[in-house]
Amino acid sequence: MKKSVSIAVIAAAAFGLAAPASAFEPNRPVEFVVTAGPGGGTDIFARTIQAIIGKYELMKAPVVVTNKGSAGGAEGFVYTAGYKGDPYKLAFGTNNAYLLPVRAKVPYTSEDLTPVASLASDEFVLWVNGKADYATAADFVAKAKGGGLKIGGSQSKDADQILTSMINDATGAKINYIPFKSGGEAAVQLAGEHLDANVNNPSENLGQWQAGMIKPLCVFKSAKFTSDAKVAGDKAWSDIPTCKEAGIPIENYSMPRTVWLPAGVEPEVVQFYADVLRKVSETPEWAKYLADSSQSPGYVTGDELKAVIEKDGATVGEVLKREGWLAN
Repeated sequence: MKKSVSIAVIAAAAFGLAAPASAFEPNRPVEFVVTAGPGGGTDIFARTIQAIIGKYELMKAPVVVTNKGSAGGAEGFVYTAGYKGDPYKLAFGTNNAYLLPVRAKVPYTSEDLTPVASLASDEFVLWVNGKADYATAADFVAKAKGGGLKIGGSQSKDADQILTSMINDATGAKINYIPFKSGGEAAVQLAGEHLDANVNNPSENLGQWQAGMIKPLCVFKSAKFTSDAKVAGDKAWSDIPTCKEAGIPIENYSMPRTVWLPAGVEPEVVQFYADVLRKVSETPEWAKYLADSSQSPGYVTGDELKAVIEKDGATVGEVLKREGWLAN
């Protein structure tokens, strides 16, 4: 008697996505802890991975997603860290996992978490109002050196304000930072001419760009976007110059999308989930997610990930120290 084989298993074999062999494999529900509210970038990140795992049957155990986004994501990391040694709790976040304890008083440290993998990077773009007469980032900086310009962003002492501080330090500009609850609010304020600029991620300002209400001046990336597809009139992401070539000497600034386990888990647990996430990153669904959100691909794990975390932490730490934002 022939055994039936699911379509997902056939697809998994076709893409080489069979669940990786490991000394550990979960045998009960795995909780994906989203360190942000529903519908945001981190939530979509986690739920996209959940859907891909389910489609290709990369784990036998089911995945349950919960949102714990209070206190800038600290709620989710504190919750996950509280389950020391538990292989069934994975926190989804950004570089906030290891930067929050540096800049704020939170009841966990980065040592309370175990890095598993980074799967993508959210890029930052310097945006101005569509009516602004700036032709280049250099034009914007020249005006900003005189003071009085305002950049809006999501939260205080977080990625957007850190980048604003880096721009001021690198160029001699005197830009004032105005915090909002989200990048979406900063996009609305810029479109309404209440701000001079923001440094939102591409997806946060896409609608306003397509409507001609705002325009990009440069991307804080070592190389330009590669997509030539027209997204705003006759403009493509690849038409945006890098900030370094456009007049702001910052070569790269991005926000990794990261996954963490609690401290104290066994190495084979980390390896199991790292292998599953690598398989996720090789699917066409993941490629579509990256394209739709204008994120840069980049699966990183192990010692390479630890080096990235250390370098990013040192760079941001310098900014926090210079601005007096270090947690006491």
